[in-house]
Amino acid sequence: MSTDLPPGWVYAPLADALSEPLINGRSVRSMDGGFPVLRLTALKVDGVDLSERKAGAWAEEEATPFLVSEGDFLLSRGSGSRHLVGRGAVVGSVDSPVAFPDTMIRVRVRHDLILSKYLELVWQSAAVRAQIEGSVRTTAGIYKINQKILEGVKIPIPPLAEQARIVEALEGHISRLDVAVRELGNSHRKVTSFRKSVLLSLVPEDCLESWEMTTVGEAGAIDLGRQRHPDWHHGPEMHPYLRVANVFEDRIDANDVMEMDFSGVFERFKLESGDVLLNEGQSPHLVGRPALYRGQPANVAFTNSLLRFRARSDVLPEWALMVFRRHLHARRFMREVRITTNIAHLSAKRLKAVEFPIPPLREQKRLVQRCEELLTDADSLERGLKQGLDRAQSLRKALLNRAFSGALVSQEPGDGDAGTTLHRIQVERASSKRAPRAKRPRGPRGSSAAAESDQTSGTSAGAVSVPRTTVQQEFEL
Repeated sequence: MSTDLPPGWVYAPLADALSEPLINGRSVRSMDGGFPVLRLTALKVDGVDLSERKAGAWAEEEATPFLVSEGDFLLSRGSGSRHLVGRGAVVGSVDSPVAFPDTMIRVRVRHDLILSKYLELVWQSAAVRAQIEGSVRTTAGIYKINQKILEGVKIPIPPLAEQARIVEALEGHISRLDVAVRELGNSHRKVTSFRKSVLLSLVPEDCLESWEMTTVGEAGAIDLGRQRHPDWHHGPEMHPYLRVANVFEDRIDANDVMEMDFSGVFERFKLESGDVLLNEGQSPHLVGRPALYRGQPANVAFTNSLLRFRARSDVLPEWALMVFRRHLHARRFMREVRITTNIAHLSAKRLKAVEFPIPPLREQKRLVQRCEELLTDADSLERGLKQGLDRAQSLRKALLNRAFSGALVSQEPGDGDAGTTLHRIQVERASSKRAPRAKRPRGPRGSSAAAESDQTSGTSAGAVSVPRTTVQQEFEL
């Protein structure tokens, strides 16, 4: 982040803007009737959804240190995506007490230095995100951030009056962008529904009398790819292979193709143009996702995370792809999967038993052509929608960049100086650390010591003893 800031601005770490130390939430198991605690899903782009909560197994007294208040900034401690870790949002009006969980960190700032809403917006900027994403650590595929990293995140802070103008301007621009993005999302869902309707109508569940209704196993040959093994990472016959990460719906991504030794078995696992590949292991709604291999990349094999379908002579590979895409969108494959370690698997045996309609070759060609025409139109619409979303994202980044470099709203001479405010806060903190603590008077060490003191001074237990040594204590006025 550039330190070349407008007059009146200051560049400071988050630690300097805190009104109290950062605090992690607490892990609480669910319990009916317990004290409410937020879920991580409560963190939204436009604020904290306080309705996203569960009942936790703790009493109100235990939850009190973790209660959220209006103006608190909550952020995620960890995520499976580097892009999402450390994302945060501001708490709005709180109607009923609710605490925050161990998956969040609570940030409370000095409101005489920085507005909570300004913090929420500057936290979305590319410069702040770069600091966070460059500092996170990963364990077992989970990206995490801690309090020390957060305290060191540097942010540009303008005077409060200018912060308010920035927030107002950004909210107006971003609200209009959000409306456009929602409309683009609605249009994208309509295109997805259209694509599904095309496949379901051209490959009907009940085939015509002139069609043959058979099974996948009867319509072609099914083979499982070669299992990967550390011993085959190097060898004399290294060849590229495709895996689940390369196979998308009707698309093969060859940007990350790995190699393995196929000594003596390459011809068995080598792909031929016209082979249809299906994901053997995936998330349940994506298992069976098919793509047609059209010869690229050349001389490539496949692993056992994929199934290969090689159609018989009276079945067009393009028609087989249509059938499999129809089954994917109709969730037909989901009825055949078995789940192990959270991964759904579609075995070759179960795939072979799935129904497979076969029209006459001439009808196959006509349906394939019609499907390509309609889906080409859908693909064109989808590309246009994606371009619109990309432009909206670029515009959002440009707005944030202008806002936090002082170029979105004007600077006013009467706004004051954020650096002066920060310096005052730092002086106050330093003074509070140097202030001497009042000495606490010592009490009697015990009843025997008190009795001994009374006897030594010659006083009775009921009399008032006068100390032999006077100790002067100073207290702050």
